[in-house]
Amino acid sequence: MVGEIGRPHGVRGLVRLRAFTEDPSAIARYSPLTDESGTRRFVLTLKGGDIAAIEGVADRDAAQRLTGTRLYVERDRLPPPEDEEFYLADLIGLAAMTEGGARLGTVRAVEDHGAGAFLVVEGEGREHLLPFTHAVVPVVDIPGGRVTVVLPDEIIVAPSKEEDAA
Repeated sequence: MVGEIGRPHGVRGLVRLRAFTEDPSAIARYSPLTDESGTRRFVLTLKGGDIAAIEGVADRDAAQRLTGTRLYVERDRLPPPEDEEFYLADLIGLAAMTEGGARLGTVRAVEDHGAGAFLVVEGEGREHLLPFTHAVVPVVDIPGGRVTVVLPDEIIVAPSKEEDAA
């Protein structure tokens, strides 16, 4: 995923655009983009800042119907990652191993809701949500098909007196 269509801007079909590319303006260079299924195509023209026009979208109602649409680009159109870099999508399906070599599970997803990416690791009937930081994931070995995970200590928050009374 390289971006997401946000809310409409004005009445002529313009939209706010959330770009997940290193340079936000680079998203237009990958146009046309597709939706998650790959069936709908979107030709974007940036109008300045995070405002974009989408070919064929001429009014606010049409723009509103696209709000929340995730935008994708075919992998072969992306530049190859530099040494020691990778695309977050490459983490999906990797084995998550502890430093001691125990299998924790498999990376099911990489999600980012604005406060930083985290890994969703599924294994043995549990789901772990792990911050994708160097402290928690010190080793990413794409060719080896694994990530090394240092599980953070559990954070236990004692209930307040009001919660105890309830």
